Amino acid sequence: MKPIFLSILLGAVAFLQPAMMRADEASHRKAAESLLSQMNMDAVLSQTIDQTLQMQIKANPAIAPYEQEMKNFLKKYMSWAGLQEDMVKLYADAFTESELNELSKFYQTPVGKKTLQQMPVLMSKGAEIGQRRVQEHLPELQNTIAEKEKAKGGAKKP
Repeated sequence: MKPIFLSILLGAVAFLQPAMMRADEASHRKAAESLLSQMNMDAVLSQTIDQTLQMQIKANPAIAPYEQEMKNFLKKYMSWAGLQEDMVKLYADAFTESELNELSKFYQTPVGKKTLQQMPVLMSKGAEIGQRRVQEHLPELQNTIAEKEKAKGGAKKP
């Protein structure tokens, strides 16, 4: 009689496991959605688009007349509406549900709120530093590429 009971129990577990996994996945996804909402990702992405565009225009003033077209393009493809599903999956894949909940708790603290407020500014300033560093050393890269082309027998200049 025990083998029959064990078979029934194993069959029930095997049958119910996909449903339990779907519930876990739904709860995990909900935790990721909640965190991203709490992080104000819609506003962060919008601000990031604006800052990135301004940085690009500053680096290349010739594109300034096309600012609105570029802004419309970026908002179409890089806005929260366009990226939400991918971002939820990204966060759900990167963090466990427990970690997502811990992050949510952190972002409710004063330091967490300040982190969220400062993150777009820090990312923008960090990107500016990186862009400036590349510009400062671009001749070195160009020379290295030119030397390689010269060694190969070509005379191309980047």
